Amino acid sequence: MSDGTVVLDASALLALLQSEPGAEVVADLLSVGVMSAVNLSEVVAKLIDHGMPLDQAREALDELPIQVHPFDRDAAFAAAELRRVTRSAGLSLGDRACLALAAHLGVAAVTSDGAWATLADGVARITLVR
Repeated sequence: MSDGTVVLDASALLALLQSEPGAEVVADLLSVGVMSAVNLSEVVAKLIDHGMPLDQAREALDELPIQVHPFDRDAAFAAAELRRVTRSAGLSLGDRACLALAAHLGVAAVTSDGAWATLADGVARITLVR
């Protein structure tokens, strides 16, 4: 993709929604941001953990211009393949889903998780928001 698209990790979107450091960087990327359905689920779960009812979380997220990509069979295999090269950084399934989508689209993955900085460049391009 050459339209400036970036893949947002759950941590990046949560930084925006919770006004954490890096929120302004994520806000600037919303119009070109896409996300894996796995990462969207992580965001919703965190919002619920913080006391937001599901319908309010859905409403808040539906207002954002983020395209959500399905986590299908191909995505599952791509994320699983990343396990070996990301294990030392402690990356979760959600992290790997984000990286797999970014690699598939040929764009950068945007995160607030500093552990991603230890990954080899061959995984995907990574942009840290803080």
